[in-house]
Amino acid sequence: MQDSDAVSHLFTLRDFLRYAISRFEEAGVAYGHGTTNALDEAAFIVLEALHLPIDRLDPFLDARLLPKERERLTGLIDARVTTRKPAAYLLGKAYIKGVPFHVDERVIVPRSFIGELLFSGLFDEGGQGQLMDAEGVGRVLDLCTGSGALAIIAAQVFPQAEVDAVDLSKDALDVAKRNVAECPARERIELLQGDLFAPVKGRRYDLIITNPPYVDAQAMADLPPEYRHEPVMALAGGDDGLDIVRKILREASDYLNAGGGVLCEIGTGREILDEEFPDLPLLWLDTEESSAEVFWISAADLMRKA
Repeated sequence: MQDSDAVSHLFTLRDFLRYAISRFEEAGVAYGHGTTNALDEAAFIVLEALHLPIDRLDPFLDARLLPKERERLTGLIDARVTTRKPAAYLLGKAYIKGVPFHVDERVIVPRSFIGELLFSGLFDEGGQGQLMDAEGVGRVLDLCTGSGALAIIAAQVFPQAEVDAVDLSKDALDVAKRNVAECPARERIELLQGDLFAPVKGRRYDLIITNPPYVDAQAMADLPPEYRHEPVMALAGGDDGLDIVRKILREASDYLNAGGGVLCEIGTGREILDEEFPDLPLLWLDTEESSAEVFWISAADLMRKA
């Protein structure tokens, strides 16, 4: 079906949802930028483009669309297939657990499992958190902040905390600046440019969160087209993907308060880290979509290793 045919023959949100799924399946597009399948990808595009709640599909399925709305959806669906850009870039928006963020190709699409873990109860107040008590978190560092998404979520989860957000990329920080400006906790978030801990010399934190580049060289060579729209420096982590993770593990203890810890996403490198650091009691954490791709290590354990 040509674009003009789609505009002429598709009328409801349900029509466009079906059409998008068929186009995506036929083209073999890749997912992983906030969705994992054709249905969720189509639903995100349709709902976000029409300024509808992204978690409320059913009430609108049989709503008839205006001609301009049909043209917009047809164009977005076609662009998703022909350019292979992630939907978040086409729409300029991504979400983590319902929290919206502005995105473009200066940053990777925010999708870290750490966002889910921060909301999961691991840091509940009143001493109920499995890892730390949110009330005791007074300062947070977000390394490799990108769009600023995790820093903003941290400021929400830890209402007393000052949050430093560091990235090497000025372009990424320009995107983060826009997101922070729209965050109610913006006065508690500081954006800093530099390489990992370099901009925060002399500071100590109760919590360090980081989603560093961790894609290995072979995986970088095999990336689907969707991922090639993202900044290489935000993805590539060296031959085995863990170059930056190793540096963080070596240096983090110098920036942690007693009782603090590090929450780090590393992808699928658990076996490498467990073998290379057998004396570090890394606690591997699961989410709805991941298994052992994020670890927790306490300041006490890091300091003993040091």
